[in-house]
Amino acid sequence: MLIQALSLPRILGRARLPLAVLALCLIAAPASAQTRIKDIAEFEGVRENQLVGYGLVVGLNGTGDKLDSAVFTRESLIGMLERLGVNARDSNLDTKNVAAVMVTASLPPFSHQGSRIDVQISALGNAKSLQGGTLLVTPMLGADGEIYAVAQGTIAVGGFSAGGTAETVTRGVPTGGRIPSGAIVEREIEFKLSDMSSTRLTLRNADFTTAQRIAAAINERIGAGTAELIDSGTVQLVVPPTYVGQVAALLTDIEQLPVTPDQPARVIINEESGIIVMGDNVRISTVAIAQGNLTISVTETPQVSQPTPFSNTGTTTTVPRTAVSVQDDKASKLALLPSGVTLQELINSLNALGIGPRDMISILQAIKAAGALQADIEVL
Repeated sequence: MLIQALSLPRILGRARLPLAVLALCLIAAPASAQTRIKDIAEFEGVRENQLVGYGLVVGLNGTGDKLDSAVFTRESLIGMLERLGVNARDSNLDTKNVAAVMVTASLPPFSHQGSRIDVQISALGNAKSLQGGTLLVTPMLGADGEIYAVAQGTIAVGGFSAGGTAETVTRGVPTGGRIPSGAIVEREIEFKLSDMSSTRLTLRNADFTTAQRIAAAINERIGAGTAELIDSGTVQLVVPPTYVGQVAALLTDIEQLPVTPDQPARVIINEESGIIVMGDNVRISTVAIAQGNLTISVTETPQVSQPTPFSNTGTTTTVPRTAVSVQDDKASKLALLPSGVTLQELINSLNALGIGPRDMISILQAIKAAGALQADIEVL
């Protein structure tokens, strides 16, 4: 800090500092962290699509659905056997090696026929575990009701359940699993980037300042008029003449541009777990904080009073004994926070008082109620 107060000629004349140390002295305050546009925004149309299907899992070691209570499993099993030429409708099915499941997956953008995607398996009935099961051919439907993929394969289950007559131990979720590359894409979603003349960027966290910075960075890199701010969450892009028919190249150049996102002043509180998350822009006006605990403990220790031996007049009775203690935290101090203190200064002051996370939640809410907290509080 003393070097910053001296003039440059005096530094060179007195200390003869090495060039590396001199460079460190002349460096300004570090700039805010920059983030690529691809990490804070998404391009319109480049998105995943959700798929869902209903199927049967076979090969379970007695941990499947009970057919007498899971009617949908029974009817699905009968229908599958009939399609394979087996008449099982009039027979008494009592197998526990079959389970009805829901199959879900996400169809990535630009997926082509023959490519594979991962699928998630979740038990639908009263099966105890899907360990060792195999999913039979299951069509995967999109929101429009069309089949976009077909899933089948052996399920990988992370959890397990084991036990005997008197006790059972369960770790993880044995009724859920996944099949890596378990579905084959059968239908493509038509979407051509080369035919687009304009597109939009959608911010994951809407903010006018961040959106304006994104538009300015694109116009500086690609050319004026390429990007236009529409609202806090949308930036309109116009394909310039040099990128006509090469929209993919345009998006590649744009998504790598560094931008400094603006962060709103916000405090996130989870009262159940005692978690507090505060942004860097949270500021506190002048306020004094004190925290103290008053603990009153009441202990009951009843005693039995008996008459003397061979006494004909006394009776056995219970005599109450009560002990009351009061603990007042007299060591609590009053902390003064001046106007405009930063997040670090606030935390240091609260920690100096020996305040835990749950007490911090109450203090932050009280500061907000007093109008001294320049931030929004969001309680999860």
